[in-house]
Amino acid sequence: MNANLYALFRDHFGERTEAPCILIPDGPVIHYGDLDATSARIAGALLAAGARPGDRVAIQVDKCWEALALYLACLRAGLVYLPLNTAYQKSELAYFFGDAEPAIIVGRPDAATMLAALRPKATVLTLAAGRGTLLEAARDQSQTCATAHSAPDDLAAILYTSGTTGRAKGAMLSHRNLASNALTLVDRWGFTQGDVLLHALPLYHVHGLFVACHCALLSGSRMLWHAKFDARAVIAALPRVTVMMGVPTFYSRLLAELDFGADACRTMRLFVSGSAPLLPATFDEFARRTGHTILERYGMTETGMNISNPLDGERRCGSVGLPLPGVSARVVRADGTPCAHGEVGSIEVKGPNVFSGYWRMPEKTAEEFTADGYFKTGDMGETMADGYVRIVGRAKDLIITGGLNVYPKEIEERIDALPGVTESAVIGVPDADFGEAVTAVVVTAPGVALDEAQVIAALKAEIASFKVPKRVHMVTELPRNAMGKVEKSVLRDRYAAS
Repeated sequence: MNANLYALFRDHFGERTEAPCILIPDGPVIHYGDLDATSARIAGALLAAGARPGDRVAIQVDKCWEALALYLACLRAGLVYLPLNTAYQKSELAYFFGDAEPAIIVGRPDAATMLAALRPKATVLTLAAGRGTLLEAARDQSQTCATAHSAPDDLAAILYTSGTTGRAKGAMLSHRNLASNALTLVDRWGFTQGDVLLHALPLYHVHGLFVACHCALLSGSRMLWHAKFDARAVIAALPRVTVMMGVPTFYSRLLAELDFGADACRTMRLFVSGSAPLLPATFDEFARRTGHTILERYGMTETGMNISNPLDGERRCGSVGLPLPGVSARVVRADGTPCAHGEVGSIEVKGPNVFSGYWRMPEKTAEEFTADGYFKTGDMGETMADGYVRIVGRAKDLIITGGLNVYPKEIEERIDALPGVTESAVIGVPDADFGEAVTAVVVTAPGVALDEAQVIAALKAEIASFKVPKRVHMVTELPRNAMGKVEKSVLRDRYAAS
């Protein structure tokens, strides 16, 4: 049996080649047959350019439907897909190319010369919506091609982690990893051929590619394709769709539009949020305004999705839900013993979705897995008596002040609950006396007069003194990465001398 992920997709959309797959506002309708034929031609072009099964193909292009066809082409040809954030600059790209040694690089048309200089040994092709040397090369190729035979554990993709704590690591994801996770999500989130997914996420990330696109392709449903998130455009599009996936920023920006409410969501059955924590205020306000409860879930680059609130059942504010079928999740102490319910510890996961390790980093891979095969996620959390999981932050964000542990999430939730506070981030900064000093960075609503002393006074009445921030900085916004996660490393650098 062929475990190639494209063979699984093809089995699911089958003979429905005339069915729409991608709907582009003010653009063409891309049918499943178009995607099948174009990916076949691109696969032929990649092989004609000298790529061989197992070779890496690095991609840094803007979002277009042809980029999805390129991903599928890599699967079909037995190549390893390596998507790169469109914001990466020359020095970052040089590292990725040197580490992964791609045989082919596909970039924007205006970046071809720079990419070729960074990796002279690679064949450089270009791609943009409807144009580029890749599409030119693909025109002469057959619109049918045999899908390469892949074993379940053959490498399908490498995705580099952010590298905020050191050298970026390439997570190796197999056909089995991606297929098992996609099949589970389609089932647990109730995807059918009748669904229309609003797709406003980037394609270089797990969320937009492996979660959103995989769910659509495996259910034979449609995607309404937006090049980027725009609140007004999304509100206008919502009555044409049934499912939306987004980062918390998407939902807060929708709520900032005064006319957004239940009427815009009248055809919707599901809103999913991930890639960053969803603020309780956003969760509650969204439910009040729309009548819909956002489904929050928990995943990461190395594993895909691990835990999810249920489609049918309680979607609990502040929790990422229950482990998905086939996924084992546990919370442990520093010595590896299980935590009691409600006790904060390190989250570890195991299952067919979990990656095999980091590209060319066997020592790092060994460090990140336990003797019994669990992956150490680096996230801190706790389980409730009924199995629901709550994330409290990254292990690297744990603050140790005067020898005592402080979990930023606890303080952030209390600050966020103060009148006039939009959101907050709590970090530890070096302190000669305590080792680390608890420090809060707070965003207030426009026109709200709130100062450091007021925040500290409010917290002193609620929590132990060692948890109360030594300093509170008022800002207009928090630094975020492309997926909406607050970049605490930036804040730690910014306020280290405070």
